[in-house]
Amino acid sequence: MKSMTGFARAEGADSTAAWYVEIKSVNGRGLDVRFRLPPSSDTLEARLRESLTKRLARGSVNLTLQLDRASLAPEIRLNEAALAQVMAAVARVREMTGAPAPAVEGLLGLRGVLEISEPHDSEAGRDARTAAIFATFETALERFIEARAAEGARLKAVIEASVSEIEALVQQVAASPARSPERIAARLQEQIARLTGQPNGFDPARLHQEAVLLATRADVEEEVQRLTVHISAARDLLAGDGPSGRKFDFLVQEFNREANTLCSKANDPEISRCGLAMKVLIDQMREQIANIE
Repeated sequence: MKSMTGFARAEGADSTAAWYVEIKSVNGRGLDVRFRLPPSSDTLEARLRESLTKRLARGSVNLTLQLDRASLAPEIRLNEAALAQVMAAVARVREMTGAPAPAVEGLLGLRGVLEISEPHDSEAGRDARTAAIFATFETALERFIEARAAEGARLKAVIEASVSEIEALVQQVAASPARSPERIAARLQEQIARLTGQPNGFDPARLHQEAVLLATRADVEEEVQRLTVHISAARDLLAGDGPSGRKFDFLVQEFNREANTLCSKANDPEISRCGLAMKVLIDQMREQIANIE
């Protein structure tokens, strides 16, 4: 079981540049991957996307690649043709005006005399750097998956505890003596006596018949059986491999439906208490399941 939330970072460098890769994600209905990459990274983006979609199933994922080449010395080239034209113009001006010779730094500061350019990569160099960046991404992705798995393990423990508590409540309902016609008849007898003021002014056979009808209408055996099946299905999902968030989401809806029906049928305060406690646990479980991949 893995969470949909996670974060990881990895760094790399070669003789031409330094870079880092960050991957982070939050909950999402499906898999939504967004990139922040340097310019001219179309080919790399396709490889990154392919790798991410193979390893992840759900979540809103953001990947950032920061490339730093500022530490590299730029290439400076003297434009001799431009300098020759400048020197010819200077000589002519001096001849016409008698001005002194200009300083060298002044000549070099003229636009076009010195050309500054970013270092030029060979195709082999670019390919090597791309391969190194992808290796850094793979390291970040492994850390990212490990982080999601660690969070998933914590979520699994919480969900397992909730399922066990729900099971205990279901067992209390199944074993409750309040479900028997005899207990229902006793409560019915108390209610009639309180309302009529005649503790023995009714037919015992009719009382038993009414108690059986009430027990039938209030019977929660089907709900207990369905909840037991859902508990078994939840444990199978907890023990299984692969993404289970969507299946769990559907299963929690089924849990909630049965708990609601149980509460509506309950004819005893203790059964009502168990049903309400189940609903609280189911809501808590839904919140945790919202984070599962």
